[in-house]
Amino acid sequence: MLVSLNWLKNYVDIDTLTPEELAERITKSGIEVEGIEQFAAQATNVVVGYVESCEKHPNADKLNLCQVNVGQETLQIICGAPNIAKGQKVAVAKPGAVLPGNFKIKKAKLRGVESNGMICSLQELGVAEKYIEKEYASGIFVFPADVEIGADVTSLLNLDDLIMELGLTPNRSDALSMLGVAYEVAAILDVPIRLPQTSVRTANEVAEDILSVKVETPDVNPYYGAFIAKDVQIGSSPLWMRNYLMAAGIRPINNVVDITNYVLLEYGQPLHAFDLDKFGSNEVIVRMAKDGEVLTTLDDQERKLSKDNLVITNGSIPVALAGVMGGADSEVSSETTNVLIEAAYFDGQVVRKTSKQFDLRSEASTRFEKGVDPNRVREAGVRACQLLEQYANATILSGAVEFDQLDKSEKHVTIWTSEINNRLGTSISNEEIADILRKLNFNYEQDGETFTVHAPTRRQDIVIFEDMVEEVARIYGYDNLPFTLPKGGSQAGGLTKKQALKRHVKHLLEGIGLAETVTYSLTSKERATQFISPEVKEEFVSTVSLAMPMSEEHSTLRVSILPEMLHAVGYNLARKQTDVAYYELGSIFISKEEKVTKQPIETTRLAGAITGQWLSHAWQQEKKAVDFFVVKGIVEALFTSLKLDVTYKQAKIDGMHPGRTAQLFIGERPIGFVGQVHPGVQKSYGLKETYVFDIDFAYLLDIHENEPSFSVIPRYPSTTRDIALVLDQDVKAGEVQAVIKDAGGELVKDIQVFDVYQGEHLEEGKKSIAFSLFYQDPERTLTDEEVEASYHAILEAVKEQFDAQLRG
Repeated sequence: MLVSLNWLKNYVDIDTLTPEELAERITKSGIEVEGIEQFAAQATNVVVGYVESCEKHPNADKLNLCQVNVGQETLQIICGAPNIAKGQKVAVAKPGAVLPGNFKIKKAKLRGVESNGMICSLQELGVAEKYIEKEYASGIFVFPADVEIGADVTSLLNLDDLIMELGLTPNRSDALSMLGVAYEVAAILDVPIRLPQTSVRTANEVAEDILSVKVETPDVNPYYGAFIAKDVQIGSSPLWMRNYLMAAGIRPINNVVDITNYVLLEYGQPLHAFDLDKFGSNEVIVRMAKDGEVLTTLDDQERKLSKDNLVITNGSIPVALAGVMGGADSEVSSETTNVLIEAAYFDGQVVRKTSKQFDLRSEASTRFEKGVDPNRVREAGVRACQLLEQYANATILSGAVEFDQLDKSEKHVTIWTSEINNRLGTSISNEEIADILRKLNFNYEQDGETFTVHAPTRRQDIVIFEDMVEEVARIYGYDNLPFTLPKGGSQAGGLTKKQALKRHVKHLLEGIGLAETVTYSLTSKERATQFISPEVKEEFVSTVSLAMPMSEEHSTLRVSILPEMLHAVGYNLARKQTDVAYYELGSIFISKEEKVTKQPIETTRLAGAITGQWLSHAWQQEKKAVDFFVVKGIVEALFTSLKLDVTYKQAKIDGMHPGRTAQLFIGERPIGFVGQVHPGVQKSYGLKETYVFDIDFAYLLDIHENEPSFSVIPRYPSTTRDIALVLDQDVKAGEVQAVIKDAGGELVKDIQVFDVYQGEHLEEGKKSIAFSLFYQDPERTLTDEEVEASYHAILEAVKEQFDAQLRG
């Protein structure tokens, strides 16, 4: 809801607060103010001018030479607008004026003739083109004849207005009107509210004598009122009304349509104007449409109706979609003289279905869907008649032609001071609650601490005791509610083991450079069986599919996080995001039944997918593409931080590259895998070389011990030894590393592979693996003898285990 503060001032006094303070007060009372914007950018030294003469420029066919009276002087101005003419009152930027965009107006010569200023369009004054009347969209703006020459245009055109955008929750449909917002602000600021006074002079002719109304569907249309205005003079609506409509985001059209839109925004009650002479009969019949009936709506689109659509008819054919949009055949035009004003109450669900069916979302349908005030329906029709009489010189026929079965009664809610205080933890007195009800303009009866509140029909969200507790709390002030720490044995604010570990893992992976994703738990039936980790595959029997999926792409519960994650990677690659690194902590769903009758087992997995450049330093001309060892390093960093020992074994897994995939083990227990996606599968996902990991996070939660520990900073020197071993080519480096660790003893603190060689100078079927051994004792300085003894023990162990030879 867009709220013009200048318009709001007509109903409540808000000048005691700055716009920012008002926005804060409204937000703290429960309706969020999403922003405050100026209606137009600031302009200075722009006044109303009167065009005394307008002649063709002597040296240019498309320019006009105008003499413009601006009050204190007459300026010669050259103007190229197609609609400039003698006798107009226009907006003139005098020399020295500054227009939006810091555009400064100076004296200038155009084709040899002096020009002292500029005649402005609304766009040049900062008004968005989509809100400007079509008549002035491609030319200058022309003021009504009664404006004062030389007056500042800022207030005349509402350029100093501020627009407040309210983010309304579905229950606060009352704030979809200026009067609803006025009631809210009046309650918050405790100021009186000024409601518009409606009084209409009517003719002797009675509306019922020339029109009848019949409603065949009273359950969805309990009230229909038809007001008739004759001898209407179609023209522009008053300037102030056009200004308010534009500030609310609605383009002015003509006085009749503008009045219906103005009342819609003021009262929150949609109205519709029909050209009575084009209506086609002297009866209005409201009914459900027949299948196959056709209606051309105001947007010139032909709509094929169904029996679910509520329509207004002239007795034979539909002329409007009730609550959504009128028909083109009975549209008000410049030739219209007699108007039928419709004020009705339509069921929100019926309007919503029609609006959704035809994709016709409008200001009117929004209000019907959320609910309008039953006591404002007829009142809005009367207000429209008053404005038509004033600004369209209409003759209003006596009475309204009505069908009325609408329940206009107020709901009664009983509240008790003690119970409200019990719920809120406050000590509000009876007098304070009575004062809050007064501020809200709620009628009530009081008996001690018992209040029987008559919730006004504009507040249809108030039905039960809890609704009134909320009203008391927000007007009392949420900031005034007392606060206490939770009582109990546990410490407030602590994290569970699972929460702490998840947070640690997220921080670690994000620090490494991965971004978190949250992908769908539902995938396609085909993808659901891809990338299933071996230990999951042992338990998994069948996938779990939805009985009524929204789409085939999201029909089956996932058994691996990777398929949807790789789909997300492919989506980004297709949009030129070449370097992608993702991780996700989420659930998979395992069913152990062929025919699923029970809830699947839900367990937590940690997965990641990385592709593109891992490192790119343009200045140093250094690049590092993602490979197996980058992803393996990320996994190792994770397990190191968790103080868990993990081993890697080459494995063949469906969907993975057979030579670049390893299964992960803690002890003998498999916990996932790491490796490259199979090139064929990569292609199906639209990927380049992509590496992934998938880890059983639920198991890590079970075995992880979060005991604080530290290592003493060594005070004594370390030493390193390198060892290059010639081995059979099928011997795994990890197996050799494990043997070195066991044989080297406690003095060997770290073992790193730094070279693998096959080729010249080695026998066929052999390879050389070089290890760097890091020796240190934190308590003393090592001797050469100790290091040498460990080194020889390692040589003996690898020779015995793998028939390894020291490379010469």
